[in-house]
Amino acid sequence: MLKRHINLLYRPNLGKLEILVFTRRFRCRALNPHLEFLRSRRTVRAFEDRGVPLELVLKALEAATWAPSAHNSQPWRFVVLGKGGVRGRLVEAMSSRFMEDLLRDGVPEAEAKLMVESSAERLLRAPLLVLFCLAKSDLEEYPDERRRWAELVMGIQSVASAVENFLLALHALGLAGCWRCAPLFCPDVVKEVLSLPSDYEPQAIVEVGYPAEKPQMPSRRPLSEVLRLVDV
Repeated sequence: MLKRHINLLYRPNLGKLEILVFTRRFRCRALNPHLEFLRSRRTVRAFEDRGVPLELVLKALEAATWAPSAHNSQPWRFVVLGKGGVRGRLVEAMSSRFMEDLLRDGVPEAEAKLMVESSAERLLRAPLLVLFCLAKSDLEEYPDERRRWAELVMGIQSVASAVENFLLALHALGLAGCWRCAPLFCPDVVKEVLSLPSDYEPQAIVEVGYPAEKPQMPSRRPLSEVLRLVDV
């Protein structure tokens, strides 16, 4: 049945309007509560001015550990940051590196300053931050560069799966988050400020809190644009 519905999208005489009507009808019929839950998750950048119970964040992090990982290596590591002096020092150091990069890229100083201040404000304002790291010591070792690179990519993908689980768990617990990749641009800074082990590679930082906004669902490419069927 699913194959027949998908194949309809590729009928050469099917107009754009017909595809739109078809996909909407099919989506309404196909979505069960679990799929609707996935579709309802949103990236939230504005949070209520109240604390987040640590036990809820720990529940969400436990859900993050249920994510799939290459070789079941589970290479994720988590660092939870409250609103203390360490966070302030981290944001200051990251902001300094961000400013350097922007100026090097030719961004006017006044514009760069606004960009840096906006980014820093969000990191400081969020009730909690969770840093996701890749523990490279959990990865398989190979003598050749090709397989070492593949192993690294698999580790990164594994941590990304944990981040997605975490965001979905926050959503289930009435919280919300914003996935930010800023640590990728200054891993040395993050590791130094937080005194992380040498094998930790910062991958992402998630702002966590109770949502103060309900963003609309951003546009998504239709399945027909991103799907290729082979021998099915």
